[in-house]
Amino acid sequence: MKTTPFRKPRRVGDTGSTLVNGTSKMTTQEILTAFTRILRDLLLDDSIVLSMETRREDIPGWDSFNYINFIVAVEIEFGVKFRVADVESFANVGAIVTEVTKTASPRK
Repeated sequence: MKTTPFRKPRRVGDTGSTLVNGTSKMTTQEILTAFTRILRDLLLDDSIVLSMETRREDIPGWDSFNYINFIVAVEIEFGVKFRVADVESFANVGAIVTEVTKTASPRK
């Protein structure tokens, strides 16, 4: 029987930059790095590197189940909540980054 190794979750705050409640602005690259880490942990694949243009079908194993797990992990990590319509319409990783930036930023 093969077992899957457990990976201890890492937090965005470990880098000193957070986007929770808009208290500190993260760069697009920092958000992409966090997204990459989250997806690597979910799929147990350290070769994954996400870009703004990456689509789910570009990543082997990123099926609908893992997509929902990824979205939930992003929501928890960044302290945001996506609408179902948004989750269904994200065309690529860049769209998710944009929504995280908008949602986590202070509203004027």
